Order: sequence, then C-alpha cells, then structure tokens
Amino acid sequence: MNLLVVCPHFDPDVAPTGVVMSRIAHELIARGNRLHVVTSLPWYQHHAIDAGWDGQLVRTERTDWGRISRVHPFPTDKRNIPARALAFGGFTALATLVGAFGRVRPDAVLAMSPPLTLGLAGRIAATARRAPLVFNIQDVFPDVAIELGLLSGDRVIRAARALERLSYRMSDAVTVLSDDLADNVRSKITIGLEGEQAQAQAKKVRVIPNFVDTNAIRPAARENSYREQYGLIGKKVVMYAGNVGFSQSLDLVLETARSFEVSRPDVVFVINGGGSARPDLERDAAHLQNVRFIDMQPIERLPEVLAAGDIHVVPLRAGLAWSSVPSKLYSILAAGRAIVASVDSGTEVERTLERAAAGIAVPPDDPRAFAGAIGELIDDSDRAARMGASGRLFVERWASPAAVAESYENLFAELIGGKKSRLQAGSDK
Repeated sequence: MNLLVVCPHFDPDVAPTGVVMSRIAHELIARGNRLHVVTSLPWYQHHAIDAGWDGQLVRTERTDWGRISRVHPFPTDKRNIPARALAFGGFTALATLVGAFGRVRPDAVLAMSPPLTLGLAGRIAATARRAPLVFNIQDVFPDVAIELGLLSGDRVIRAARALERLSYRMSDAVTVLSDDLADNVRSKITIGLEGEQAQAQAKKVRVIPNFVDTNAIRPAARENSYREQYGLIGKKVVMYAGNVGFSQSLDLVLETARSFEVSRPDVVFVINGGGSARPDLERDAAHLQNVRFIDMQPIERLPEVLAAGDIHVVPLRAGLAWSSVPSKLYSILAAGRAIVASVDSGTEVERTLERAAAGIAVPPDDPRAFAGAIGELIDDSDRAARMGASGRLFVERWASPAAVAESYENLFAELIGGKKSRLQAGSDK
C-alpha cells in the first residue's frame, strides 16, 4: 500500500509521539508498504527549530521507502495559547497543502492528534485523493487543555469541542490507546445522534495500543554510565523521565523530596527531560539538595536512563488519566522497574499496574499518599524488584511494534476494501 502519514513529530525529533509514529512507520515499511510522511521540522527539545534544519518552510527528503516532507512548526511558548493556536494553524495549513498535492496517490491516510487540527489536514488530503482516513488519538483534546486550565471561556471551549467532534465524524476510523479513551471518544462522536447513525459512528472507534519495544528496552544494571555522569552512583534514585509539562504533577515529586531530605539522605529525585513547566519547578527546587534536573537524553540512551531508576513515577493531574495514557508507562515496564503512579482511580494506568502487578497507584494530587508509596518501595527493595520483573513479563506478552503495525495495516485494508465496495455499489445503480 501507499500510505500518507501526517504527524506532528518524526525521527530525528525526540518527542514521545514522534518516537511512537516513527517506529510504527518503520514497521509498516518492513511489511512492504511505501510511505509519504508529512511532519514538522525537528523542534521539540528546545521549542525552537534544531540547528541545521532552519531556513526553509518545507524540506523534503527522498528515502528508499518513499519520502519525508518536513514543514515549519512555528514554535511558540506552550503557555501562550493564542500564539500556539496560530502556530498549529500555520503548521496545519502547510501540512495540508503538502499532503493533499503529493506526487503519489495514497491508498490510505493516517493522521495523528494532538494537534487536533491534523484531523482536518488528514481529511482534506484523504478527500482529495479519494482515500480513507484513520485518525490516531494519543491524547484526547481539548479535554487535557481544559483540565489544565489552558483553555477557558465557554465560547472557546464550545468551538474546540465542535472541532473535536467534527474531526472524529469526518474520519473513517478513530484509533485510541485504551478502553477508557474509546469510551470518551464514543460519548462525543455520538452526541445528537440516534439509532443506526449513532451506532455507525461508535463503530469507527478502535483500540490499538502503543507498542513497547522489548528488544531495545530490557532490564539492565542500575549502576551505569548515566549514573556515573550525573553523580548518582550508590544512590537510591526515584526517576521521572519524560516531558516536563503542565499535565504532570511534578510538584508532588518536589514535595516528596522535601519530606525525604533529612530522613532519607540516600534518596535522590531525578527529573530527566524538558518542557514548559521545568523553569518554575527548578526555581521551586533551588534549595533542595536531593533533586537533580537532567536534560532530555538522546533516544538511544533511553534504556540506560530507565535502568538508572530504582523506582519510576508517573504523576498525572486529576482528571487527565481519563484523556491520556503516557507512553512512558510501557517503557518503564519493559525496563523492569517498579512504578508509583498518581492517577485517577479506575483508569487505564491504574488497571495496567494492577494487571501487571508492577507498582502502586495512588490518588492524584495527594502528596502524603504519593510519598508513602515511594517510601514503601524504597524500604522494600525485594518487593520493588518483584514488581519490576512482573511488569517486564506483562509487556513481553502484550504488544510488540510488529503487532501494532499489523493492526494498522489490517485496518487500512478493511477501510480500503469497504470504500471500493461502496464505489462499486454506487456505479452499479
């Protein structure tokens, strides 16, 4: 198949969604498909276009398997919502033009959200080329932005919800990462519809989880070169590795560090990554001797970063676990490390930890419960080791990159076949 992929990040950009889409793309390529990837110039790590990539609005690379078109993302401060909306609009407009008028006609289109606007880009490209559209949802927007207070005002929220619903309904299929997110999307895609119309829209929603690469990420020794480089040898390391944004309750990490500073001097809290919330967190932690901020590492060093943590934390603000499943969860499980998650009860993260017997879930934004769970696992290293081993076994049996790519390929084939049948039926009338 010839596939058009429209996504916000792609290799060599280091954004988590870029890592996910890059691996899915390469698995699809390995299965004999040809791709045209339309994405942004690399910019995620510093919120500015990486050195050597600037100077062009659109940059196209030919590959053995197709081509990559990179367009300007117009990077802005995440906290400036109007500017960010304009940036998304500019990026989406460029991505739409490049995707809709490429030289090769795609058999199917895969678009990724966030940003939600790429659903429109995918729809226009799919319509122009008479191809089905699969809309992949990594985080449910605008739910996340509303929960964080980044999107406010009844009129603005109504407009964002209308765009969300329109994007779902314009798609031939909507893929989400968990049953929670599927229920969320189905509740919106069927608003105002009844009977067969509602059923038809609800059937569009499919669950295809993100993969975890258990070959690349394996349990490894804690005392490694990462620990040596950052002065962590011999310490008990509580690790947060990922985007340092407003969705994460990283203030919980700082509060726990304060409570441990005197009583547990051998424990160090590491926040590895970058993002909009990091400057404020660094100011708040300025006098804490047991907190280290470390810049995002190259993707090839991820297994080493994960191995360096004795315990990993996954803290999401209240309400957000219903709209998001952090991809880091599965990477930590693959690394064989115990997890403390601060998430809403009954959500996919909590259920995964329970099924895998791989960690402790506590209520969101509860400093005492969060610190207590970390203390329990620090004091009982054997229990933490058992959780890590159980988590590793769970992901080995669960989702490989090849299996996820096969699920997408099967979905494309189903939609292409259905479209051909409808066109044939129409021509026979």
